[in-house]
Amino acid sequence: MALDPAYLDYPRRREGYDHDLYPWSSIFDRKLVRWPDGKSVAVWLCVSLEWFPMTPSDTPFRAPGHMQTSYPDYRHYTAREYGTRVGFYRLLDAFRKAGVKASVATNGAIAERYPSVIADILAEGHEIIAHSTDMNGTIDSNLPEEEERALIARSLEALESVSGRRPAGWLSIARSQSWNTPKLLAEAGLRYCCDWVNDELPWRFANGLVNLPLNHELSDRQIITVQQQSADSYAEQMIDAFDWLAAEAADHGGRVLPLHITPYIMALPYRIGAFEGLLRALAARPEAWFATGEEIISAWEGQQ
Repeated sequence: MALDPAYLDYPRRREGYDHDLYPWSSIFDRKLVRWPDGKSVAVWLCVSLEWFPMTPSDTPFRAPGHMQTSYPDYRHYTAREYGTRVGFYRLLDAFRKAGVKASVATNGAIAERYPSVIADILAEGHEIIAHSTDMNGTIDSNLPEEEERALIARSLEALESVSGRRPAGWLSIARSQSWNTPKLLAEAGLRYCCDWVNDELPWRFANGLVNLPLNHELSDRQIITVQQQSADSYAEQMIDAFDWLAAEAADHGGRVLPLHITPYIMALPYRIGAFEGLLRALAARPEAWFATGEEIISAWEGQQ
């Protein structure tokens, strides 16, 4: 039976994408990016500092890492709280020893419940990225637009009220967005988001919002928790990734290596040593530029 010709009649068939959210471009066809001081690989440390309510919400979905067993799930709750009470301060120590700055993607609830943690982040010169209200503040297209707009506003207001500065960046829980999210983030005055992982450089939505890709495959959650690999293996894989990007950058311009870190995963006492070793190794590389998300966006925008 012959294929009906109408099957091939698609009104949006064209070169590139079938949407107008952002234009198509190949990373190899763009103007070469140069990072400050002749560096070729921007190493972006992004920490997820999260507060999980004891009762999870499955609307629109349950966040990764949320409570699992019958209420009250003290085991998972206190393990996550360990990350805030102990693990995160090990990460701050590691960053200080290596002389590097990070972006900390944190819930508004962290600012409300633990303002001293926000003060400590700012005192060390790190950046704060908005990461929803708490870990029940998930987004997908089942969430009504007005509710999503209010959720974004509550997150930003909570962080700004404690830090004194409105965050420039946004990371959705599980990197999940709705059809409305890019519009609502731009409307709220955010400069960039980290949810779309389809590149190794920043790129811009049609509405002006910038996306800084935070690749999930390079996260400690994916490599250590999901794939059940060791912290030493994680560190080795990050060095391999850096080496590849540095070699690629020699011909094709600067690249970004995102390291997505979770305090209750990476900062356990039998893993933090491998992480500190990774930071030392990367800091010693002449191609490495450790930068916050906002610094990367500023350097990139200055060359567009």
